[in-house]
Amino acid sequence: MAFKDFPNQHRGIELLQRSLARRRVAHAYLFAGDELSELEALARTLAKTINCLHPLEREGAPIDCCDQCLTCRKIEHGNHADAHWVRPESKTRIIKVEEMRELMKEIQLKPSESAYKVAVVVAADRLRAEGANAFLKTLEEPPLNSILILLTTEPQRLLETILSRCLRLNFGGGAGRSLSPQDAQWLASFSELAAAEQKSLLGRYRLMDVLLARLTAMKSSIEESVSGRSPLEQYKDAEKEQVDRWEAELNAAIEAEYRHQRAGLLKLLHCWLRDVWLMTLGQKAGSDQTSKELLSFPELAGTGRIASRIASIEATRNLEVLDELQRRLYTNVQEALALEVGLLKLRL
Repeated sequence: MAFKDFPNQHRGIELLQRSLARRRVAHAYLFAGDELSELEALARTLAKTINCLHPLEREGAPIDCCDQCLTCRKIEHGNHADAHWVRPESKTRIIKVEEMRELMKEIQLKPSESAYKVAVVVAADRLRAEGANAFLKTLEEPPLNSILILLTTEPQRLLETILSRCLRLNFGGGAGRSLSPQDAQWLASFSELAAAEQKSLLGRYRLMDVLLARLTAMKSSIEESVSGRSPLEQYKDAEKEQVDRWEAELNAAIEAEYRHQRAGLLKLLHCWLRDVWLMTLGQKAGSDQTSKELLSFPELAGTGRIASRIASIEATRNLEVLDELQRRLYTNVQEALALEVGLLKLRL
């Protein structure tokens, strides 16, 4: 892919291309956005652009890749000697300090095939303090002709010392981002089921089944999508050591994307519960119309039915429960247990 293939990210790309045209390539970038897979594609495109054999130019400087030359193809397929990637690989989905030290060792070497060495840290928010601190010196004094690109969907989780040393570009979708048909249909089903009388545990566990079914389908889709981009599918005769590494990277990429999409689904629930809270406030003030104008999903009839039977303080507590659930899922807690406890705590 080339930068021209990201029409929805025109603003961030234009800022990046403007600096490239002025030959002001930063030594370290932080790409923040909603989709980790899209951020990876953007980082790959930047790596191709600065090393492309036949780039699109502005004022004599490369601003986009041809996406066809040998260098572009090698970077796209993950087998270029000067492009290095680090991803969370352990069971705890963190980036180990050993991985960062290996990356720093690679980046200190001179480029062997192209003008620049590029190091990409995927899900940089998974860097723990030890790994981040080991990385700081390289960020402060990067080797000549090297570029570091950090990718994250949660920049607030990065250390301030890391943030301050990177040029940040936002590739988020913005507030106007629409729901996918699958998410819209799922939320409608969930809210309708939640709006039914919740007088027994059976009803709550039905909600649990609906949530787990959506997460299972989500993970299957991610596995199919991410596996299709893995070098494992292209290089069947690779050496065992390389295959093992690719398998570890694949599993880490699947888990990272799943966690990201799971967080998005729970954020969707949080927005819906915020609608419930707004409606409880509106009903208390005797102004339903005012609250409806602020709703994220005004079309969902179940929202009002729940709001009519709980107090605003209970609706506030529901939002706190979702926040607590998200925090717990960043630890080593068992997913199903955390979700079960969270759903049982909701006042519906």
